[in-house]
Amino acid sequence: MTVAMIVLLFASGFLSGAVNAIAGGGTFLTFGALTLAGLPPISANATSSVTQFPGYVTSTLAYRKELSEMKRSAIVLGLVSAVGAIGGSLFLISLSNPAFRSMVPWLLLGATAIFAAGPKLRPKTKGESHPASPLGLALQGITSFYGGFFGAGMGIMMLASLGLASGGDYHRLNALKNFLSIVIAAVAIVVFASAGALSWLHAAIMIPAVAAGGYAGVAMARKVPQNLLRWLVVAAGLGLAAYYFFTG
Repeated sequence: MTVAMIVLLFASGFLSGAVNAIAGGGTFLTFGALTLAGLPPISANATSSVTQFPGYVTSTLAYRKELSEMKRSAIVLGLVSAVGAIGGSLFLISLSNPAFRSMVPWLLLGATAIFAAGPKLRPKTKGESHPASPLGLALQGITSFYGGFFGAGMGIMMLASLGLASGGDYHRLNALKNFLSIVIAAVAIVVFASAGALSWLHAAIMIPAVAAGGYAGVAMARKVPQNLLRWLVVAAGLGLAAYYFFTG
């Protein structure tokens, strides 16, 4: 592995951790960098799940105050997320690399569309969380399946599903999103490691960078206007989908 490739992996890891902490979608950066490093699509995706894990942990710790106020919802949503992630990760390892690669741009388009529609899907609240609705739990299960399967854009989808599942303002939803990302990634890592789909060398380079980026991203999220943040993520999602369409 060249020095330039190591730098690319580290930089993409930091940026990915920051983007995921803010709104989601940063997994594309690690997935894309690992693909450039020569890993086949399924191995790149599985390894990307490992690299994201510490970023989810550090960004969740930065939101510990918000999480302490909604422990019951976090537990219920965590159980739903674990079940969905098991199904998604098992589905991934059952596919061939070409079959998985052909799905990537469509998955990104779907995730971006859901995120863009997020404000219209959320119930009218004054910022308080509420008991999880059946529809919200179902959407979180679907999102978790997707997260175990691919992961790029998972945070985009989750902010929308959590708006229905628990309500609350952006930072409460973001805190839940980061916590549930830990659950989904942990389940996926166990499945992928058992299947021998991980490249631990590439993961070791990216993990410290993702962890630092995840913590830094929360500070950025508290300062950036939410509407601006939303449309920047939508633009990024569309751009990434176009990239995969034209390079497929």
